[in-house]
Formats: sequence, C-alpha cells, structure tokens
Amino acid sequence: MKKFETLTSWAATLPQPNIDTDQIIPASHLKTVKREGLGRFAFEAARYDKKGEPNPDFIFNQPKFAKAEILISGPNFGCGSSREHAVWALADMGIRVIISEQFADIFATNAPKNGMLLITLSKDGIEELMRHAKTRQVRIDLPNQTVEIEGTPKKIPFEIDPFDKKCLLEGLDQIALTLEQNAEISAYEARWKKKTPWLFHD
Repeated sequence: MKKFETLTSWAATLPQPNIDTDQIIPASHLKTVKREGLGRFAFEAARYDKKGEPNPDFIFNQPKFAKAEILISGPNFGCGSSREHAVWALADMGIRVIISEQFADIFATNAPKNGMLLITLSKDGIEELMRHAKTRQVRIDLPNQTVEIEGTPKKIPFEIDPFDKKCLLEGLDQIALTLEQNAEISAYEARWKKKTPWLFHD
C-alpha cells in the first residue's frame, strides 16, 4: 500500500448528499475480484450518457478535474449496500482523499484499509472548500492533520483515528500490518528463505 503523507491536487466536488455505493460502482460490475480496471465504471450513470459517451457536465469529465485525487462530497457518502468494490473503483480512478461531513460506517471501515484517507469536516468547512475548489488546489497534510487551500493562509484541522493514521503514513495494509506485528511469521520466513534461497528472487 502506498504511503500517504501530503498531497496537493485539484478537488472534484459532488455536493449532493447520500451518494451510495450503487452510484459509486453499479452492482453489474461486482463479479470481478480484481481491483484494477474498476475505475472506468465509477459513477457510471452520471459519468456517461446512454450511448456510453462521457457526459461533459460531470465533474470528472472536465479537463481540470479529470485527474483529481481529492473528492469533496455531500454528507453520508458511501451509504447503501456493503461493497469494497466502491473503494476499489474510486482508488482505481485516482482518488486518494474524500472529504465529507459524514461517511457511512462500512465505507469508512473499508477506505483506510485500501490506502484511502477519509476526512470529516463541519458543514462550514465543506462549504468553504467547495467555494474555492474551482479556482484553487487543496493540500492535505496528514502528519499535521490539516486541509489547506492553496494561496491562502487557511488551515482546517481534522481528526483521524490514530491507528488509521499510522497505517496510512507507513503504507500498511492488513497483511503488512500482520507481518509487522507478528515476529513469529517474520522469523519463519527468514528461516525458510535461508533454507530455500532458490525460491526467492530480489
């Protein structure tokens, strides 16, 4: 999992509340267990017209925001059915940070496990970011837990679970975390690598 410290990017805005997991990734695309390639289906109904052509009014189809790594959304983002594919699809299209007033519980659990930072801000904080998003980039500073609007002195603090912060800063997914915490597994692997070096390639 890629380490996260700071990020500066244009921030795409989807101000509507209750964006659910079916809007993020339709159920018809849940057959695969591969994470790669799901990004092209993210927000499919809004992103493309009935002919499959890009909808020019959709924020991610606009040149400035086509590669945005930050998404600012209305409250209750990620509600609906439980599907880790929703996080995978967003990550595959390049989203690394989502900022909202509130996140659905299951989505909020899945996101940091997949290297995605979720930031909860007040309604006023969200509205301020959205006012500037069209003309200024946003900077995320995870070590100092601030959201900054480029070109202004404004720094908006945010809270984050210490465990999630550690995993994001160090790039630890669940497997890496298990290996880090379990000395017996690491010792066994070291012994096995010494005994059968031909099975391992640097």
